[in-house]
Amino acid sequence: MSAPATAAASTAKFTGIDFSATGKQLGYGHVLHSDNVHDASIIPVPLAMISSGSGPVALIVAGTHGDEYEGQILAHELIRELEPEQLTGTVVVIPAANSPAVRAGTRVSPIDAGNLNRSYPGQASGGPTDQVAALIRDHLLPRADFVIDLHSGGSNSTYLPSTFIYRGPDEPTWQRKLQAVKALGLPYAMVVAPLLEPGSLSSAGDRAGVLTISTELCGAGTVDRHALDTMRRGMPRLLAGLGVLAADRPASGAAPDPHWLELVPESAVTSTVGGLFEPLVDLGQQVRAGQAVARVHFIDELDRPPRTFASRIDGIVAIARRPTLVWPGTHLVHVAPELDIHRT
Repeated sequence: MSAPATAAASTAKFTGIDFSATGKQLGYGHVLHSDNVHDASIIPVPLAMISSGSGPVALIVAGTHGDEYEGQILAHELIRELEPEQLTGTVVVIPAANSPAVRAGTRVSPIDAGNLNRSYPGQASGGPTDQVAALIRDHLLPRADFVIDLHSGGSNSTYLPSTFIYRGPDEPTWQRKLQAVKALGLPYAMVVAPLLEPGSLSSAGDRAGVLTISTELCGAGTVDRHALDTMRRGMPRLLAGLGVLAADRPASGAAPDPHWLELVPESAVTSTVGGLFEPLVDLGQQVRAGQAVARVHFIDELDRPPRTFASRIDGIVAIARRPTLVWPGTHLVHVAPELDIHRT
């Protein structure tokens, strides 16, 4: 494992982690913040490193949003179950990247309202969320050969169980992303524009030249056991394919190809009114342009019929709003066109 090639490499503090050592280490990175609760203390970012020595390095991040749970559970299982003798490289696991949000069960940090997946590259001298982004970007990304960023829909939405990848940043990396998606074996794969969210870990990975994929593992502020079981089968297969997991470790057989979808600007069906959201379609359902997919019922105007909203494009219902109460600007569903990945 090579040392990070950044000027800030010596500034971050870790407890319990020696990046030059082998074995299983459990520790945390330090985030400094002074307020009524955290004065004269640190905010720990839990971190585990399991290493057999030389070989490729996989960085697995969960808990970027505190109300996304499937990835957090998977990360904790990997920490408990992986042993150095099973590896031909190193696995670094961050199970609660935005630990204040994880403890609060919220999407963003309750300390500074920071959304970690909009905060990269971060700032070492900034607020807590910026510090976490800087710690990962400056001190962990440069050590990694591969990153998987584990997300779910959170409390506000539900996704089809999907691998989620940004296009690019170049053709060789794109082809490696496609291979990783197939190895992981989730039923769906959603493709989005290059650097879709400039402040995300996926964008940070692409900019750093590190192979990075993400997931959207259902959501709704709970745990989907089917998505979790699929990930339990797929993660060993993925790590073995990357050369991190020893070949003699049992792994699932080849996964079927995913159903490829593409999120485009026209995917979102957005409410123009406030009220009670009634879905007219289900996740995974195929719809046509012009088809009614949602209604919003007015709360106070008792004699007013609901407003109906239609899909703008043909495709598959890929994301659905979870809370029933909505307002103007709320995305009700996303419809994703099917994608022939062999022609892109």
